[in-house]
Amino acid sequence: MKRQIIEDLSLGQRVAEDEFDELATYFVETEHWKSVWRGDVDVIYGAKGSGKSAIYSTLMSREEQLFDRNILVRAAENPKGTPAFKSLTEEPPVPEEAFAGLWKLYFLALIADAFDEYEIRDEGARKVVRTLTDAQLRPGGKTSLRQHVKNAFEYVRRLARPSEIEPSVALDPNTGTIAGFSNRIAFREPSVAERARGDIYVDELLEVANTSLADAGIKMWLLLDRLDVAFAGEPDLEKKALRALFKCYLDLNGFDRIHLKIFLRTDIWKAITDSGFREASHITRDLVLYWDNDALLQLVVQRLLQNESLVKLYGSDPKVVVVGTSAQQEFFYHVYPPQVELGSRRPQTFDWCLTRTQDGTKRTAPRELIHLLTEARRAQLKRLEVGEPEPDGEHLFDPSALKDALPPVSEVRLDRTLYAEYPDVRHHLELLEAQKTNHSVQSLSSIWQESAERTKQLCTRLVEIGFFEKRGEPPFLQYWVPFLYRPALHLVQGSAEGVIDTSIDEESNS
Repeated sequence: MKRQIIEDLSLGQRVAEDEFDELATYFVETEHWKSVWRGDVDVIYGAKGSGKSAIYSTLMSREEQLFDRNILVRAAENPKGTPAFKSLTEEPPVPEEAFAGLWKLYFLALIADAFDEYEIRDEGARKVVRTLTDAQLRPGGKTSLRQHVKNAFEYVRRLARPSEIEPSVALDPNTGTIAGFSNRIAFREPSVAERARGDIYVDELLEVANTSLADAGIKMWLLLDRLDVAFAGEPDLEKKALRALFKCYLDLNGFDRIHLKIFLRTDIWKAITDSGFREASHITRDLVLYWDNDALLQLVVQRLLQNESLVKLYGSDPKVVVVGTSAQQEFFYHVYPPQVELGSRRPQTFDWCLTRTQDGTKRTAPRELIHLLTEARRAQLKRLEVGEPEPDGEHLFDPSALKDALPPVSEVRLDRTLYAEYPDVRHHLELLEAQKTNHSVQSLSSIWQESAERTKQLCTRLVEIGFFEKRGEPPFLQYWVPFLYRPALHLVQGSAEGVIDTSIDEESNS
């Protein structure tokens, strides 16, 4: 019976983009989510796997509810597949100032799509649509996000060659009479002479669009996620594009009907502001995602409760379980054993799961926690398939299944996050293979064959990306490797030679 329940058990996908339809059934409505839902927040920062895409996906799945609040929500980046902005990595770069104009043209194109779709055809809406069409930004009307990006980019390039984009008069080929005027969209305030020949400032066009939305009684939320993927492998382009995006965001703050909702990894935000970004202090409608232990427990239990056979086995009422932490803990410990490692100083199972999936920042991302429990399911099934007895009592999992789950989680985290996102540190991490878990600058300098100064720089970098946890102060400063990364590098618990380990118990300090 237990084997069948375990076979049927699902905790969902680790990555929100892979479970768009299912996510709504067990999405945890944290206070962070509520802030976004109310419209109080525009910029959502978070580490990889912290739940940014889950919030994004849930907003998109509740499009009808937002519409009932007179909010039109639009994805300004593809939620899956090739990012719309990926095409820019194949093109010659443009200056940061021009990139800001590109963003504004792109958002105007999305707003014009909404005007067409919802038949908003007042004078202002018609002007926006007509101007973009004449400028060849929407030559065929509504199109793919990728094509909108390409059209905006081509316009920016043509603007750098004024002869190709001068205002012109269109003549009817049959009668020879004037059929209309083609205006140039400018990225700075036009002079009197430029206005006389038909130039229009892009911010004025946005203001016209904002007024039309206001007259229609609606707002537009333009959602931007997966920006780390869009410019992957192009750090200079990424920095330029995202700095321009935030400048555009601040310019749009003057409009009450057009709102950007930007989902961005915290490390990328740090990278684009490291060299200084004076506009950063003006970005105030933001939040940084984090998950406390109670929220992570709720996340796991709500996913477990989606399994009917599990609920039936324990005779639980999901409506009762989800309302309180005590009920959630009780349900969790129906399914899992009380401890993974026995002993009065050892943590309970859920706390063990958290310490094994947190990085050097001491934070656990939902992605790694779900991955660990999913791997535990595979490990338990494997044990049953080779003839091992079912777990004792009411539990579905043996402690050993949870232990066996950590190595694959560790390998994925190391390979697909650290090595993939930070290739510059790979060589030095590989040199740590089979070494101890606790180091000083001196021990690392010896392993890496680097000077003390260079080793300190590398340690600072590895603390920033969460590989090391920094402990103590000079002269007893130490760098401790979290449990999350140990199996993948085959690390040996303990301190390197010459390091004075001041920890009484690793578990109590983790």
